[in-house]
Amino acid sequence: MLIRNAKVVTCDCDFSIHNSIILKGEKIAAVGDTEILAKEFEGGPVIDALGHTLMPGMIDGHAHLDREGLKSIFPTLSGCKSIDDILQRIEDLVAQSEPGAWVVTMPIGEPPYYFNVPNNLLEKRWPTREELDQVSPRNPVYIKPIWGYWRHIQPLTSIANTLALLEAGLNSDPGELPDLIKFETNENGKLNGIIHEHTYVPIVELAYFRNMPRFGHSERVEGIKRSMALYNASGTTSIYEEHGCAQELIEAYQAVNKEGAATVRASLVYSPSWYFANKDGYESAFAEWAGWIGGLRGNGDSWLTVAGIFADFGVTPDNLVRNRAAPYTGWSGFNYDSGIPEHGIKDYLLAAARNNIRINAIWMSFLEYFEAIDSITPITGKRWVMGHLDRATDHQVEVMADLNLAMTSHTNRYIFKHGHILRNELGKARENEISPLRSIVDAGIPIALATDNVPTSLWYPIWQSVSRYNMSIRGQIAPDQALTRQQALICATRNGAYLTGEEDKKGSLEPGKLADLFVTSADPLTCPENDIKNITAELTIVGGNVVHDTGNLKWSEI
Repeated sequence: MLIRNAKVVTCDCDFSIHNSIILKGEKIAAVGDTEILAKEFEGGPVIDALGHTLMPGMIDGHAHLDREGLKSIFPTLSGCKSIDDILQRIEDLVAQSEPGAWVVTMPIGEPPYYFNVPNNLLEKRWPTREELDQVSPRNPVYIKPIWGYWRHIQPLTSIANTLALLEAGLNSDPGELPDLIKFETNENGKLNGIIHEHTYVPIVELAYFRNMPRFGHSERVEGIKRSMALYNASGTTSIYEEHGCAQELIEAYQAVNKEGAATVRASLVYSPSWYFANKDGYESAFAEWAGWIGGLRGNGDSWLTVAGIFADFGVTPDNLVRNRAAPYTGWSGFNYDSGIPEHGIKDYLLAAARNNIRINAIWMSFLEYFEAIDSITPITGKRWVMGHLDRATDHQVEVMADLNLAMTSHTNRYIFKHGHILRNELGKARENEISPLRSIVDAGIPIALATDNVPTSLWYPIWQSVSRYNMSIRGQIAPDQALTRQQALICATRNGAYLTGEEDKKGSLEPGKLADLFVTSADPLTCPENDIKNITAELTIVGGNVVHDTGNLKWSEI
């Protein structure tokens, strides 16, 4: 395949720009000038890019890709402007269901963030059990809560009708509950069906509504396929799941891969279930797993690998309640009991280091432990991961550089949504500690960008990294930490390949590398800054195969 008349942004070490590229099989054969490459082209499809930018496929450093495809399994309430709209939607679903069958919907509000609920409704309140009963007297109804990290605002709220509460054993007093859960009551002291959870990860649907439909293996498999298509549509061709994947999610990815249906390359990190393990259990488990998840790439291929482990602190009481659903993980896809009591963290990390199992952490408080472990069993150069960059001091940046850590950002939360909160906590004088991307890049740390699935497009983190825009103050957070557009593109491509130990295979457009690339709808280097977040893919190619095509480019054959 020859793609010509393009602005080929290679994202190589020189950030060189050309106008044509030749693909042969699953790899890049040549990059350069159209007239020269035309002489080398042996024949096949020719695409006129019409002057659009062409760049390496982007690599999402913390994607939760599977979660996006799960959103379409249950009917949406998007577009409902009033309680009457919601009741009409529920009534229509009930009419399509057998009596007694569960009717389960997605949350109230507009994805991906579900902001301003219930104030987005005409009545400025939630529907009640009694109102749902009016349209569904013979079917249990449950309106799901959001996955809290979409919005980063608590509480999460779900609504159940009378039959759903009865099936959950919640027809009267719920009994002893975690402090995080609040069941609303009406003027008679009875449950009104509205349930609030002061947490980011739902508890109630896992612990109580166990009879309602859940995500099964086939739903997860089909959801991953749908998700991959959506990620392809914005130019993402690879993902890294640093937060960890439980076995049920790993098996779903394996099924997609076995079908040959993958259109996004996936590097997964393992999420263990540790609640019943002891220190010896960690050591023996790591020794057993070393051949499976050891090193940078574990045991897999260019399409799917499982390598490394997610590490966290502790197992909280509310997570033990969520564990009632085990091995089912709901929205999360990771185990709820992957944390370790802090007094055991050092021994745990040492066991991982001795067995060459790469640790992935998302809290800066792990850094002191990384540094301590390195003094005993060197991890420098092993690319242990410090993810979800929220804040970092100059000293912490220096330590991360010395340890040669790999890193990921979380600009959607720590700049766009919560940057003003961090600034209030730290004070104006320490503002540059907030998501300090420029300091990280200047220190030579190859940090990758990440979406965390809110939304799926990496163009939002690219825009946030460049603009430093915060939605609440409608202005910039730590503008001195802004990246240039060129730096942001490198973070979204080449640095993502470094994260997965594949910088010699992808992340830039160079002969011999994998033919993972896409044509953009607008030029990210010259378009108005605020338009960066809206860029999409006109054409996406993974391994030399077209996986997304808007039909806007010109095809011919030689």
